[in-house]
Amino acid sequence: MRLLFCGVMISLGLSPLLAQAQQQVNAGQVASMVEALRYAAPKGSPNDGYYSEWRVKPETLKGWSKHCLKQELTPTQFDHNRAIARKVVSCITRRELDKQLHATRNNETAAVRSVACWWMTGNYTGCNHGFTGDYVQKVVGLYQQQRSKPQ
Repeated sequence: MRLLFCGVMISLGLSPLLAQAQQQVNAGQVASMVEALRYAAPKGSPNDGYYSEWRVKPETLKGWSKHCLKQELTPTQFDHNRAIARKVVSCITRRELDKQLHATRNNETAAVRSVACWWMTGNYTGCNHGFTGDYVQKVVGLYQQQRSKPQ
């Protein structure tokens, strides 16, 4: 019985520490990632099939807007309303950055690399060389610039 009591007390004492170690992503991290993705977005032509400054595919947009706004947006709505586009991108970025911060045990740079790779390819890994490697490096650099700015 005494051992059980000690185990419960230790668990209760460690709970705040574990919660602190698994903090969710903060607003500054999300804003920095959103801007890094926007600045790093490959420049396309007006009719290349991607929408907004973040260069999102229409089929991706449907799921994201339904998840974040509880309604599907059309590509035109997304493309012509920067505030709504930013809201959806921020929502998805928060979700993915949070997942990757947990997966990397709060290694912010590794999490940003993983999210940038996912943003471009749909996979969290495999963006070490070529166009995707360059893109990920660009996102990481832009993210770090954004994070260094005063809030």
